[in-house]
Amino acid sequence: MDITANHSINIVKVRTDTFTGSASVKMNEVNIKEVATQTGTTPNACNSPIGVFDSGIGGLSVYLHLARQLPAERYVYYADTLNVPYGNRDSEDIEALTLTAVEWLYQQGCKLIVMACNSASAYALEKARRCYPQLLIVGLVPALKPAVLASKSGLVAVLATKATLNGSLLNDVIDNVAKPNHTEVVKYFDPQLVPWVEAGMPEQDATAERLRQQLQAFANDGIDQLVLGCTHYPFFKPFLLDEIARQQLSMQVVDSGQAIAERVKQLLAMNQLSACANNEAEDNHSDINEKTNVDIKYPLTFYATRYDDKLSVLIQRLLGEETILQYYVK
Repeated sequence: MDITANHSINIVKVRTDTFTGSASVKMNEVNIKEVATQTGTTPNACNSPIGVFDSGIGGLSVYLHLARQLPAERYVYYADTLNVPYGNRDSEDIEALTLTAVEWLYQQGCKLIVMACNSASAYALEKARRCYPQLLIVGLVPALKPAVLASKSGLVAVLATKATLNGSLLNDVIDNVAKPNHTEVVKYFDPQLVPWVEAGMPEQDATAERLRQQLQAFANDGIDQLVLGCTHYPFFKPFLLDEIARQQLSMQVVDSGQAIAERVKQLLAMNQLSACANNEAEDNHSDINEKTNVDIKYPLTFYATRYDDKLSVLIQRLLGEETILQYYVK
C-alpha cells in the first residue's frame, strides 16, 4: 500500500496548552479523557484511544496504516518536535525522552501505545515495557525479516538512521534471521532523507538524485530487497517504486507499517480491547466518514511539544485534506 497525499488538510485547532514534559499536562477544552476511559479493566476500556508516539511526524505513516486497518479506533499522536530528531542522540537521551512520551500517553488513558519511532524502539522499548508492565506497547523494527525471507539474491539493504542501524533490535534480527539464512545486510544512511521528506520531496533536489543513483548501485550489487527503516521513509515509497520501474530494476521495497497495524489488531483482539463496533460516537462522527477515504470515525488528536507554522504545512503534505485533525501545541 502506497502512502502519499498532496492535498490541503482540514485542521481543527482545539487549544494551545503549555507542555511541561511531565504527566501533569491537562487539556481542558477537549480532554482526551472525556472521550476515553483510563487503561485497565473498566467496562469501557475498549473505547480508550491508541497512543502513537514519534520524535516527529514520520510516525504519521504508521498512523495511516493503523487507521486503515482499525478505522473504529481513536488515536492520540504525540510528536516530540521540540527534541526531533532522535537518531543523532545518545542512548540515554533517547530513553529519557521516550519514557516522557510514554508516560504522557499513559496518563491520557491509552489502552495501547505504538512506539512509531525506530530510534526510540531501538533504545527504549524494553525499558518502557518494564516501567509499564500493565500497558501494551508495540515497538518498531525495520521489516528485515520478511525481506530476508523474500530475497532470492541473499542481499538486502536497510535505509535507516544511525541510531536504528546501530541499535540492538535491528542487529538482533541480523544475527537471528539474516545470518542463518546466509543473507548479507547492507546498511545505508543519508542524513538528508528526513529533511527532504519534510521539504515536500522535490524530485529535482540533490537528495532525490542521490536516491536514484543509490537504487542503481544497489541493483548493480545484486540487492533485491530494500527495507525502509525510518517512519519518514514510507512517504517517498511511491518515488522509489516509480524509479525502480523506470530503471527496470528487480527490487522490492518493504516497510513495517502494515505489519505493525496487523500486530496491533491482533493484540487488541487477544486482550478484548478492540473498539466497540457500534458505539454512540459513531453516529456523532458520521460526517467524518463521508469526508475521508480512510473511513475513520474520529479526528486524530495531535500533540506537538513544539509548534510553528511549518508543522501545519508539513502535516498538510503528508496526510491530505481528508484528515480531520484536532491538536494541542506548546
